[in-house]
Amino acid sequence: METVSLTVEARAKDSSAKDLRRESIVPCVLYGNDTDNIPIQCEHNELFRTYAKAGASTIVELAVGSKKVPVLFHAIDFHPVTEKIIHVDFYAVDMKKKIEARIPIEFTGESSAVKEQGGVFVTVRDSLRVSCLPADLPHALEADITSLVEFGDSISVASIPVPEGVEIMTDAKEMIANVQEPRRIEEELPVEAAEGEEGEVVEGEEGEATESEGAEGEGEKAEEGSEGGGGEKE
Repeated sequence: METVSLTVEARAKDSSAKDLRRESIVPCVLYGNDTDNIPIQCEHNELFRTYAKAGASTIVELAVGSKKVPVLFHAIDFHPVTEKIIHVDFYAVDMKKKIEARIPIEFTGESSAVKEQGGVFVTVRDSLRVSCLPADLPHALEADITSLVEFGDSISVASIPVPEGVEIMTDAKEMIANVQEPRRIEEELPVEAAEGEEGEVVEGEEGEATESEGAEGEGEKAEEGSEGGGGEKE
């Protein structure tokens, strides 16, 4: 069984969470397995390193004073700006009783539809819920994508190998991932041709306008000539 160790301290009930965080201490809570809520605290960097190793699917051996408690990271809150851990709920487990936990999926192998044909690999699910004894809890479940050789090919929950003692609670028919055909770029008219066509239309219109203006100009001159001629006759 894979485990990770973490040392924490009891936390005074009247301690300020804001003051603790200012000193890089994270307020936490331990509960579960008929255990009353116990306020505890842990140094931030040590807590962060432990979470990076264990995630939510590996048993953590929590050392609280002289007592060691097997737990799981049950809920973890991060600061929206700094992304530092600001609070953690640890769930104490009974090593003799089955538990349900969400296990991440790790995709392995290569898909020829993606590598050779330029297909798009789409992940539908990134974790599955399982039931097992805490000692049998896998850190991750592997999904081989080698079988994805054509566009539209997919893999389901049923294709994932399950370790002994572990039962996947998610429906075996549910899809985990597939390969989609890349979108085709619509053909566009050549820019130069389009500009040329517009230019011809504009030139034609301007030509017509010029001829019209020329005719109007000649008409005006004729009228002026008539008026002038009339004056001379007078």
